[in-house]
Amino acid sequence: MQEVLPILVFQTDFTYKEGAIASMYGVVRSVSRDVEIITATHELPQYDIWSASYRLMQYVRFWPKGTVFVSVVDPGVGTARKACCALTEDGYYIVTPDNGSLTHVLHQHGIACVREIDESVNRLKTTEGTSVFHGRDLFGYCAARLASGVIRYEEVGREYPVGEIVRLPIADAEVKENEACGIIEIDDPNFGNAWTNIPVRAMLENGFSYGEDVHILLKRGDEVLLDQNVRFDRTFGDVQKGDVILYNNELMNVALAVSQGSFMNAYHCGFGSDHTIVIRKAES
Repeated sequence: MQEVLPILVFQTDFTYKEGAIASMYGVVRSVSRDVEIITATHELPQYDIWSASYRLMQYVRFWPKGTVFVSVVDPGVGTARKACCALTEDGYYIVTPDNGSLTHVLHQHGIACVREIDESVNRLKTTEGTSVFHGRDLFGYCAARLASGVIRYEEVGREYPVGEIVRLPIADAEVKENEACGIIEIDDPNFGNAWTNIPVRAMLENGFSYGEDVHILLKRGDEVLLDQNVRFDRTFGDVQKGDVILYNNELMNVALAVSQGSFMNAYHCGFGSDHTIVIRKAES
């Protein structure tokens, strides 16, 4: 019986506007025509390492163990930042610049081992004169060699301490009786929803209930973006069109939405550690 090769899943900020993706996938096919290539997204915000990190955490766990992920948002391409392949504690491989893009996976999954890619072995030889397309020449090429079985993980390059992985500032939510504090960690760009890092289970265990109003204080730094009561419920149809709702999103964290509208646009909201949210039980 033929061995099933690991899947290669790609995310980048390249877009589809020119030939970068086609050449990157062509390099993979040149290594092996048997490796399955899946696109997660090529529409990550340009240079946004935080988004690259979060999106990996969002979907990695839903793939078969052994899947190889390639994540390339690399504003420091060609500089001294490491090119690496991390093995998560639950058995996934992530090939990426070590520039903070492993932050959320390290926080949620744990990383068992990380190796710096040996460019003398695992870099495309025909393009050695350029240092600006490591997505094709280094990450895509090395990932294809790993997924196809040309190299074993130990042959990617030298191991270095997990503690040396570059991390972006990240903090856990805090939930206590009738109060939850966190940040807007990312957006849902197609629908304009604002996803927090606050687990819905923790809220339900600390006095909050679906179908009740809660008070939301949402700030960007010292600027107040939202200071009002909203409904806490399961889904968008539980409120009227145009109303704000706090709901349980697909990652089992609470999120803010405008029913059939964009919360991000309506309240000029962004995401990151400066976008803080405090949720309290609404006063009767």
